[in-house]
Amino acid sequence: MATTKPNKKVVDLSRSSFTPYEEAKGEEYMNDNQLEHFRQILTAWRQELMEEVDRTVHHLQDEPNNLPDAADRATQEEEFSLELRTRDRERKLIRKIGKSLEEIESGDYGWCETCGIEVGIRRLEARPTATLCIDCKTLQEIKEKQWGT
Repeated sequence: MATTKPNKKVVDLSRSSFTPYEEAKGEEYMNDNQLEHFRQILTAWRQELMEEVDRTVHHLQDEPNNLPDAADRATQEEEFSLELRTRDRERKLIRKIGKSLEEIESGDYGWCETCGIEVGIRRLEARPTATLCIDCKTLQEIKEKQWGT
């Protein structure tokens, strides 16, 4: 498990907080401590998202759905639609988190799936589901912009 020093800046990832990983000099990339650090981040993030799904389900069930005023019904339907679109994006993110947790177990986590180099600790802390190093991601975005995809 990663050791952290007291009084260090705590970073907010979604709603959960974590202490940035402090790399020791000469430390091997994606060692057991680093993998455990990211396992904890990903697990907490997934748990948060799952709790939000549960809250949405309860909200949709508890909200009266036969409002007498047409404008109120339309507003409610629009709110529900927005909430469901948000949950759909989160559902896809939960799948990515699961894939990242599987990569931790298989030993593939933290390595660029295109070129095979390190994705980087700070990049993974910013986006724990990242699968590309910054160079490959930049190149991908340039290609997408050029081809309009």
